[in-house]
Amino acid sequence: MDHQHTEQLPGVLAIDAGNSKTDVALVGADGTVLGTARGGGFQPQLDGAEEAIAGLAPLVEAAAAEAGLNLDGVLTTHVSACLANADLPVEEELLQAAIAARPWGRSSAVANDTFGLLRAGTDGPRGVAVVCGAGINCVGLLPDGRTARFPALGQLTGDWGGGGGLASESMWHAARAEDGRGAPTALAAAIAAHFGLPSTNAVAEAMHLGRLDRGRLHEIVRVLFAAATAGDATALDLIDRQADEIARLAVVALTRLELLAEPTPVVLGGGVLASREPLLLDNVTARLAAVAPLAEPRIVIAPPVLGAALLGLDHLAAGGLGGGPAAQQRLRASYATPQPLAA
Repeated sequence: MDHQHTEQLPGVLAIDAGNSKTDVALVGADGTVLGTARGGGFQPQLDGAEEAIAGLAPLVEAAAAEAGLNLDGVLTTHVSACLANADLPVEEELLQAAIAARPWGRSSAVANDTFGLLRAGTDGPRGVAVVCGAGINCVGLLPDGRTARFPALGQLTGDWGGGGGLASESMWHAARAEDGRGAPTALAAAIAAHFGLPSTNAVAEAMHLGRLDRGRLHEIVRVLFAAATAGDATALDLIDRQADEIARLAVVALTRLELLAEPTPVVLGGGVLASREPLLLDNVTARLAAVAPLAEPRIVIAPPVLGAALLGLDHLAAGGLGGGPAAQQRLRASYATPQPLAA
């Protein structure tokens, strides 16, 4: 028998597991945040579903400890997990089974993390979301359950950009500029200076040999935006291509769901977009205004775990277990709210 009765259980264990970081939150049925924890990236495509979910256990324990709870019995009423790299139905099923095998909740649901972003930026199941963080992805959703999705398996399925992609492209152009194969770009000297090394190729060599943590590659995105702001043509071209890709994903999703002809939220999030760089955001909104004038772009700067928690409260509300509008408002008040972008 559980030592915690159903009515004493926290309402939701919310999990947002991204490529670069994972957030966990225990949320009461009334929307009160009881405990949180943060850890590293989530890569079930490399580690396997069961090992990746096992890696979340210390974070769940830490959030429970902060909430003054233990894991002696079922911890929560519902687990709402929005997970990066849960891109295919078979991956969602494997991750769902791995979570259900844990004593974390009486019920559980797994979705791609982009659905969490969409929920964080909307009041209900309608709209399109584009995440541009370490990688890039897009989803769309209608109230009747119809979705627009992309495989999101990287270059193999036509994806371009995100922080990892932008950093790699910046290195590619900088290295070629440095050795004469490509056009000159300020990125070469800027990348070398950022890492305190004599050249971009020295940066590449240091990463290849393990003297420089390859995980620091994402830092180049900041260098890219600085070079673009200073007017570097190559950097500006990369940011323009990223804006085109973000807008293109959103428009394809809107078209598939027949939403181009009506006002529809287009939620933008992930580290690259949440940084609110004008060169990127102004470009994205201009492209959307030209092709999808009724789209309503908005940026989410709150931690993505907010979306997972809101989806969990939706589940509670549907079962009459709390989680209604007042609870959702209380939860949102604990985080930053989505911010509309100027047209």
